[in-house]
Amino acid sequence: MNDWTFQTANADDWTRIAQLLRDNDLPLDGAEMHIGDFLLVYDGQTLAGCAALERYGASALLRSVATDTRFRGRGLGQALVRRILDIAQGEGIRTVILLTTTADKFFPRFGFKVIAREAAPEAVKVSAEFQGACPTSAITMQLSL
Repeated sequence: MNDWTFQTANADDWTRIAQLLRDNDLPLDGAEMHIGDFLLVYDGQTLAGCAALERYGASALLRSVATDTRFRGRGLGQALVRRILDIAQGEGIRTVILLTTTADKFFPRFGFKVIAREAAPEAVKVSAEFQGACPTSAITMQLSL
């Protein structure tokens, strides 16, 4: 049984989040300004994973999904994504978009489908990830809730 605790991030969590993102080669651009959009998962006192849901009206950008390597293979990433998608659905988000260069095989299990980058909702395109934090070669995926 896992002893995970989920909580919303606050400014005091940024240093640990930034380190986890760096450890996973994920962009930091624009992330700190959305600190309250991060869902964190702790194993005891250790930050085991994070994910952020930047909200743009009825659309959202799922970003910064990362787990500490010591916690991989235990379903932590799946639990984190499921929880954040449940939050999105509960808030009335209708479309979730993500950009990835490495995890395009991970996200289809949640219903995400590859789309053309240009097909993403205009509201999401103002995000730092679309404005250059993620390369144009990144795969764009969409989930309708």
